Amino acid sequence: MRVVLTGFRGSGKTTVGGILADRLGQPFIDTDCEIEKKSGMPIEEIFKEYGEAHFRNLEREVIATLPESDCVVA
Repeated sequence: MRVVLTGFRGSGKTTVGGILADRLGQPFIDTDCEIEKKSGMPIEEIFKEYGEAHFRNLEREVIATLPESDCVVA
């Protein structure tokens, strides 16, 4: 089962996702971390330099590459 957590920035998705993944025994994937790896920039800098639209494009690209196997995504 893949669990995907969505919500506003700062709402606790990463914290809850990590706890949930541990309890379910599944890997945890933090999309913000994946975006930072892909872009080589912190999220705050992406927003500042390129804006939210660019961040959302990166987010879509990262989500499209996620495994279809069991995991928790936030």
